[in-house]
Amino acid sequence: MIRTRNLLALTGALAALVGLLAAAGPESRAHSDGALHQVGTYEYLTQPDFTGLAPVSAIANGNTIGLGTFTDLDGELVMLGGEVYRVRPDGVPRIVPGDATTPFMQAVRFQPTRNTPVAPGTTCEQLPTLINQAAEQANGIVAVRVRGTFDELTTRSINADPAPYQPLSQTIAEQTTFDLDGRRAALVGFWQGKDALGVGQDGLHLHGLTVDRTAGGHVLSCTASSDVQLSIQPVTEVKLLTPAN
Repeated sequence: MIRTRNLLALTGALAALVGLLAAAGPESRAHSDGALHQVGTYEYLTQPDFTGLAPVSAIANGNTIGLGTFTDLDGELVMLGGEVYRVRPDGVPRIVPGDATTPFMQAVRFQPTRNTPVAPGTTCEQLPTLINQAAEQANGIVAVRVRGTFDELTTRSINADPAPYQPLSQTIAEQTTFDLDGRRAALVGFWQGKDALGVGQDGLHLHGLTVDRTAGGHVLSCTASSDVQLSIQPVTEVKLLTPAN
């Protein structure tokens, strides 16, 4: 049985966003527009603790894009088109069953409120400014999709880290990177302001897959070609799911 509780003592603007999921199992739920559904928090990973908290199906059903990781950091989680993929250090995306467990996952039913072209040569580091302008906000959380051809695109995955867990930064330092320059891809994730610190990764956090679903991972860097489009959806509330003690 799964129940929900607030994972963090959240204040300010974020406190108004946080909602609690009703007690339920991993069955499909009706997801409200603009709601971010989440298992665990980024703060949880940095303890470090990579123990799975819930199956991916607990929040995947009814949502369309998202990101995260799996128990013991066993691969990068990329959710695209409602399917959940795992990208391990071999770089190959594979669809996972709903009972795969996760210590951290964020997902939304993506319904863009704004679409805007991205100028050729724009880098991932420059995207937050475009996101803030498109969303007309400098705090909170914004769901993001960036898709098209990328002149430069580097992704990564990391090796699984079973208990006892080493610091997250140490595990990331052992990453495997993938050069996906010139590939068409969809990058999905979230931009997060300082007022949501600890809920997700600060700033812009993107995972991605090539359109042919042969490569992907956590996005380290990118440079847009001439056909890239940015789509955004401001998050209206955050719902945190965790198992009962």
